[in-house]
Amino acid sequence: MRVTNGAKIAAASALLALAVAACGGGSSSPGASGSADTPVRVYISEPQNDLIGGNTGESGGAEVLKALYAGLVDYNDKAEPQLEIAESIEHDATNTNWTIKIKPGYTWSDGTPVTAQNFVDAWNFTANSANAQQLGSYFSIVKGYDALNPADPDEDGPKTAPPATTKTLEGLKVVDDSTFTVELTHPFSGFETALGYSAFFPLPKAAFGADGKLVAAESTSPITNGPFKIAKPYKRGTDQTISVTRNDSFKGGKAKVANIDYKIYTDPETAYNDLLAGNLDVMDTLPASQVANAKATFGNRYIEGPSSGVGWLGFNIKTGGVYATNPELRKAISMSIDRKTITQTVFSGTRTAADDNISPLIPGYRQGACGEACNYDPAAAKQLWESNGGSAVKEVTLSYNADGGHKEWIEAVANNLRTNLGVAVTPKPYEKFAAILDDLGAKKVQGAFRLAWLMDWPLPDDYLRPVFGTGGSSNYVQYSNKQFDELLNKGDAAPTLDEAIKFYQQADDLALKDLAYVPIYFYQLNAAYSQNVKNVKLDPFEALDVLNIEKA
Repeated sequence: MRVTNGAKIAAASALLALAVAACGGGSSSPGASGSADTPVRVYISEPQNDLIGGNTGESGGAEVLKALYAGLVDYNDKAEPQLEIAESIEHDATNTNWTIKIKPGYTWSDGTPVTAQNFVDAWNFTANSANAQQLGSYFSIVKGYDALNPADPDEDGPKTAPPATTKTLEGLKVVDDSTFTVELTHPFSGFETALGYSAFFPLPKAAFGADGKLVAAESTSPITNGPFKIAKPYKRGTDQTISVTRNDSFKGGKAKVANIDYKIYTDPETAYNDLLAGNLDVMDTLPASQVANAKATFGNRYIEGPSSGVGWLGFNIKTGGVYATNPELRKAISMSIDRKTITQTVFSGTRTAADDNISPLIPGYRQGACGEACNYDPAAAKQLWESNGGSAVKEVTLSYNADGGHKEWIEAVANNLRTNLGVAVTPKPYEKFAAILDDLGAKKVQGAFRLAWLMDWPLPDDYLRPVFGTGGSSNYVQYSNKQFDELLNKGDAAPTLDEAIKFYQQADDLALKDLAYVPIYFYQLNAAYSQNVKNVKLDPFEALDVLNIEKA
C-alpha cells in the first residue's frame, strides 16, 4: 500500500531516491539491450484489481499506476510534496475549506483535456460504497462521505446497509473547468500532502457510462493521463505482462524509454533468475535468500538504502479465533518472536527489528514505543500464554503471500512459536498477494497473517488511520477504537506538525497496547537491475522513476 501538505517534512529527507549509474561492476548479465523500442522489463506482483487509482491499494498495481497517471501532487526525491497537475492548492485559516486549481495543457490519452470535473467525478465514484472501491475510505475526511456510505447495523455479518441516497460528496464543488473546491469534515493541515496518493487520481469523462458506472473498456484499456499509456489491452488474471508505451503528449515531461513491460511473477526466485539471465531489467524487491550475495553479484547495479516499510503480523480480533481475539495472547505471541535473529539471519541484516507502528524515517517515530510487547522474552511469553488460556489453543495459522519472498521469515516465526509457546503452528501460503488481499477483505482469513505498509504520504497519520482506523482501507483486523479515531482527528487539526505528532503518538500508543497488528520489522530497500538499463532510480515509495530510466 503506498503513496503520498503544503508543509515539507524534514525527517523525510533521509528518503533520498537512490540513483545508481550503470557501469560494468559485478557479474555480467547476458542479454542485450536491443533496439530503442525494446521494452524495459520491470518486476511486479499481480495487481489485485483493475488499474484504477481509487481501487489500487497494493504495490503491484501502484507500480503500474505510477507510469499511467499523474495526480495533483507528486513528490521529490526527499518525499516532499510538489505540485504536479495542480497550479495551486489553497486553504482557509481553519484548514477545512480548500480551493484547487489545475494547470492548463494536461490531456488524457484520448486527447481530451484534464479538467476539474475529472477529479470531482473520480472522487465521487471512489467514495460511493455502491462502487466498492478499495480506497473509498480515504474520502471519509470529505463532507458528505457518510451519506455515500450508510452505516451497516451488523458489522460482523452480511452487508445489510441501506443504499446511499446520493451519488456525490456534499463537500465537492466544481467552480469552472480548472477549479474545484473541497470542504472537509474537520481541519486537516496535511491534506495537500495526501493529494499525491492514487486514491485522489482523476478519471476521464469517457470512463463512465450513462449509469455512472465504469465502462467495460476501462478495466482492460484505461484512458490515462500520465507519462505512459496502455500499449495493448491487459486482462487481469490472464495476462502475465502489462505493456505500456510512452505518451508523447504528456506535459509533465517525456520519458527516456519508449516502452515498459511490467512482468508479473508469482515466484520471486524465478524473477531473480530472469534478472541474472538478462530477461528482466529491474527488480525492486530481492528474495531474502539472495540478498546476502546480491551486492557482490550485481556490483554497482545493486541498490540498497532506507525504506518506509513496516512489516506486521495481523490478527482479526473479531473472528480470528481465541488467540487472535485475546489481546494478552497476541502479546504473548509478539514476545515469543525473536525479531533480532530473524532480521539478521533470514534477511542478512537488511531488516531491523520493529518497535513501533511508525517507520523510523517518519516524524513521530519513537524508539521502543512498543515496549515489552516487542521484546524477545520466551519465559514471560510462555507464562502469559498459559495464564490466558493459550494451552487450550490447538493450532496457530500464519497466512502469507508466497509471491513476495515471505516463506523464510514466516517459517522462522513459526519455529519461535512452536518452541517458546509449545503450540502447533501451520504456515498457510497464498500463491498471490492479490488472493490473500481478497480473502482479507472478505474476512475469510483466520488466525494470523502478514501485512506490510509503505507510506502513502510522509506523515504519521498514514501509518495509523488506513490500518487501524475504523473503516480504514487496510484495517483487515477489524480494529475499532473511538478514542483512537478522535486522537487522529485532533492530530489532523493541529496547526503545526509538532503539535499533531503528540496526538498521533497517543493514538499509536492505543494501537500498540491492543496489538491487533504486531510490528515485526522495518524494511530496507534491496533492489538490482540488469546491464540493459541505466540511470535507475527508485522513489521514496519504492516505485521506479519511469521518466528517467534509460536503455544502456
